[in-house]
Amino acid sequence: MVYHGILYSVYSLQYFSMNGQSNQKHANFYHTPSHVVTYRKGLAGLVLFVLTSFLFGSFGGIVGTLYILQSSQAQNIFHKIVPGNQFQHIVLNEDSAVIDVVKKASPAVVSVIISKDLNRIPGYGFDFGNGDSLLPFFGNGNTNQAPNIQQIGAGSGFFVSKDGLVFTNRHVVADEGASYTIVTNDGKTYDASVLARDPVNDIAILKASVSNPPILSLANSDDMQIGQRVVAIGNSLGQYQNTVTTGIVSGIGRSITAGGSGGSEQLEGVIQTDAAINPGNSGGPLLNLAGEVIGINTAIDREGQLVGFAIPSSDVRLALESFQKYKKIVRPFLGVRYMLLTKAIADREQLPRSFGALLIRGQNVSDFAVLPGSPADKAGLVENDIILEVNGTKVDEAHSLSKLLKGYKPGDNISVKVYHRGEEKQVTITLGETK
Repeated sequence: MVYHGILYSVYSLQYFSMNGQSNQKHANFYHTPSHVVTYRKGLAGLVLFVLTSFLFGSFGGIVGTLYILQSSQAQNIFHKIVPGNQFQHIVLNEDSAVIDVVKKASPAVVSVIISKDLNRIPGYGFDFGNGDSLLPFFGNGNTNQAPNIQQIGAGSGFFVSKDGLVFTNRHVVADEGASYTIVTNDGKTYDASVLARDPVNDIAILKASVSNPPILSLANSDDMQIGQRVVAIGNSLGQYQNTVTTGIVSGIGRSITAGGSGGSEQLEGVIQTDAAINPGNSGGPLLNLAGEVIGINTAIDREGQLVGFAIPSSDVRLALESFQKYKKIVRPFLGVRYMLLTKAIADREQLPRSFGALLIRGQNVSDFAVLPGSPADKAGLVENDIILEVNGTKVDEAHSLSKLLKGYKPGDNISVKVYHRGEEKQVTITLGETK
């Protein structure tokens, strides 16, 4: 409307100028004061008309603009091109999206309760003979007493199948002497048994005695983007069931050493998020705004703030497919200990290659670079060899050796390019099974 008002005023000014030129050409015919007065009155009227048009046009434009701004502030409107070159208006309210995810996913998220007979734990319940006991620092446990089943820990999990399969972390159900139950979102409790523990990743599968539970679907974590909004749900601190936190994907493909009182393990290719992940959240889902699982929450960096990690759903899917086929989680086994090379490491150590997996010993005597009798050993690999490629794919920071091997099964043959004692060579290795 502002544009039309200005255009109309300009047109009026042009019309006046033309008439003014015409009058100037014939000025010799108009010498009387009356004509001059008439001319000036006409000029004043025309100027007033022009100013009025400009003001009304500007006012209309301002009102229209304010209306549009108010409308866009009320809702975030995005224009998305859809097939047929049509525009679809997508109204996205972030709070509503998170609420919808929580409503959809929460019924499928469970608390995993870890229980044990305390009387069978060495050091628990030293009896002084007067009914008193000092717990849990002394004594060997009294196995003659009646069972004293108590909760000793808790984690999280989620249903992935209608027959009651639940995914969680391996470290949540690592104690083979414990018993496990799950508590659903509606407060119901079900016995659960551990069907499979991943030998190389922090993944485990439980079976709960429940029929037709709500389930979550697995997203393709390969499609996720840094900055993508995520939602974490879990049994925070083992006390606050189905606690919800939100954040973004802060990093992809991280390598971490995760551990606790039971030891530590190296995890590669994990997702970093700033969604708050507290003790007890382990095993719970990390969800996208479609309500799909993009990861299993597994660890936090205690030295940082809001630095959490999740195992990507691509690994979870492989574990599920393996279990459905073999009734256990099967992983390929090469039998090497390695350090992933970068240019900085290669320059510092003056190594012959700036990429690949350098086979090295660990700190302990038993930490062999190449495990005796392993597939790598049988293929002739030795300490200080550098694995450069696997089936033509370069081993580097984007494609670690562990990540490349995930795509294969025990019994598969792989072609490996190795830098071995001053020269490159190709070897064929038959993968074993990780026990």
